Amino acid sequence: MTDIDMVYLWVDGNDPVWRKKHNEFCESLSCNAETDGKNRYADNDELKYSLRAVEMYAPWVRRIFIVTDNQTPKWLDTHNGKTRVVDHAEIMPAASLPCFNSSLIEHFIYRIPGLAEHFLFSNDDMFMNKKTSPGDFFTPDGFPIIRLRRMPFRDLRWSFRERVRNKHLSNYRIMLERSSRMVKEKYGKYYTGLPHHNIDAYLKSDYKRMIEDVFGKEFSANVTSCVRNDNDVHRSVILYAALAEKRGALRYVTVKESMIVKIHKQSHYERLEKKCPMFFCMNDSEYVTEQGRRKAKAYLEKRFPYKSDFEK
Repeated sequence: MTDIDMVYLWVDGNDPVWRKKHNEFCESLSCNAETDGKNRYADNDELKYSLRAVEMYAPWVRRIFIVTDNQTPKWLDTHNGKTRVVDHAEIMPAASLPCFNSSLIEHFIYRIPGLAEHFLFSNDDMFMNKKTSPGDFFTPDGFPIIRLRRMPFRDLRWSFRERVRNKHLSNYRIMLERSSRMVKEKYGKYYTGLPHHNIDAYLKSDYKRMIEDVFGKEFSANVTSCVRNDNDVHRSVILYAALAEKRGALRYVTVKESMIVKIHKQSHYERLEKKCPMFFCMNDSEYVTEQGRRKAKAYLEKRFPYKSDFEK
């Protein structure tokens, strides 16, 4: 297998300079808690522990790019040649800045200078939990392994929820449904599986082609979507399209391989310990208190206690 890089999105929502910029921008837009809540920007040093996990379980990763908004983690050793902080302004057009929408930022990660053709994408709250190899992310032919969670009849379920039970779909579900419809319209195939909400694999050339050509009209229409909204195009469309083009290998996952831990639920911690999956995500939300965030950080410190070479 050729070189494989890794890309993270990271933000320190506790930074007063960043917070002032965010508040001034969002006051004029009347942002709501679902699309712009504190949980989307809270920093509990998850990135530090995620990098510790990468060093433990994926030492074969060539370079790690951390995409930020004019910020650098205080603990990061910027002299470590394996990491590089990439500012939004390096890869995003001026019309997209400032940006507080991770879905929009993700549109431009293929522009990172020096990014390898094969790369992994992760949020800072996603963690490897076992030894991995390149073969866990890419096939012998070099195509990405696309992990989805089964959800048969998803379209019918969500339609029933919205139209019959009169319950509004979340912003995230609306974006996923749009991704499926876009691929259905383009390729005649509808995928009901949900992203496993953890580390995904991509080919840079395919990512670029989807953004600029195949779905260029849809992506370009979102270029000024600086805060999340229901018209956003989610990167899951790239995963579904790769499957439709047979340029990706589908793998359905269970909690034995990939798990979302809602950090306000004690039962999720217990299930994580019991199942010990290859990947897990420490999911913050509007239901999480500061005490819950401190508990999550203490858990990560216990699980990944050893300082990595990425730290000062």
